[in-house]
Amino acid sequence: MRKLKIIEHISLDGIIQHSDDGDGFPFSDWTAPYRTPTGREAMLAAYGSELDLLLGRHTYDIWSGYWPTMLVNPMGDLLNAATKYVVTHHPESLSWGPVEAVEGDIIESVRQIKSRPGPDIILAGSSSLTSSLLEHGVVDEVWLAIYPVLLGTGKRFFVEGTTAQKFTLIKTLATPSGIVFNTYQVNGPL
Repeated sequence: MRKLKIIEHISLDGIIQHSDDGDGFPFSDWTAPYRTPTGREAMLAAYGSELDLLLGRHTYDIWSGYWPTMLVNPMGDLLNAATKYVVTHHPESLSWGPVEAVEGDIIESVRQIKSRPGPDIILAGSSSLTSSLLEHGVVDEVWLAIYPVLLGTGKRFFVEGTTAQKFTLIKTLATPSGIVFNTYQVNGPL
């Protein structure tokens, strides 16, 4: 069975939002000042050489407007080639492929996707899926790029009331710019 890994860029206070989604978020692209070649290599290693994506519809819409334009780019090449499993009520409007809509029982659909042959599955950006997938035991790893900033406002990695979980730190890397990359194995409920 292939793994489901959550990959997120996160502030010290748990914010993962990167752009104004019409909610007045004031810190668009807050990660940019910390980007380094070391960080880029760590990010590419986390994603792996081949992957599939699990995305919420909002993240899919943002990414489909950006990544297809990134030709001859290591991250763009990976993401453009990946099968995108998108949680959506409007599958007819999915154009960035290869793509497959995830409808109905999301947890059972993700379990079925994981049981198929293929590369590991990366969930990125889709904060509305994270807590539910962890609660139902379908996430295997969490990879966090933790930035040395407090934002105070924005979408958080976990929603209020997320089920308590245990994690084991399996790898860490610090960059000169202050980003700490941590990889955690999910060990289930606390």
